[in-house]
Amino acid sequence: MDSGITVVGTGQVTAPADVLRLTLSVGHDATDVATAVAQVAERTDAVNAALRERGVAEKDIHTSSVNVYPQYADSMKVAGYRASHAMTVSTTDLTGFGRLLNAAVGAVGNDLGLDGLQFDVSDKAPLQQQARELAFAQAQEKADHLAGLSGQSIGSIAAIAETYGQAPIPRAAAAKALSFDAEIAVTPGDQTIEVSLEVRFNWA
Repeated sequence: MDSGITVVGTGQVTAPADVLRLTLSVGHDATDVATAVAQVAERTDAVNAALRERGVAEKDIHTSSVNVYPQYADSMKVAGYRASHAMTVSTTDLTGFGRLLNAAVGAVGNDLGLDGLQFDVSDKAPLQQQARELAFAQAQEKADHLAGLSGQSIGSIAAIAETYGQAPIPRAAAAKALSFDAEIAVTPGDQTIEVSLEVRFNWA
């Protein structure tokens, strides 16, 4: 059996969000597939145009999924078809959620769905590096402490394994009225980057 000690160190770094991502969907029901698909395509173009008018770049709107499926009546016979097109919209205007949502609703009305909203950090690499350094320092401190308790000395490192995670720090959302439209105002939350390192040290 190999001699040594294995410890886990964890490092966390928190940073404010700098990008907002929305997942919007456009859906439409029709008696035949061709009509459902054509109507969704037309309405998707309308949503894209409305978002671009609000300052969203074309490169920041991309398809995340497309679906077409039958809908059944009580008799289990096909009663029609539903087509849907989901898209992810990214913006650095963290307070612009309500304006973008209203623009999309204005373009297609009840055919619009909001499937998700996420604040994020665009460049995580520096945060991951900081978290990794903190995790390794914690692992080293644990190993030194345990070695002292056992009357041993830490030697070389035998192996390192890393796991990575990210979680938002939630903050309360609020709502406000603007002109004739009800804008939903959301508050960006801080994002926490966490790295855990499992480090195996040999005894000296």
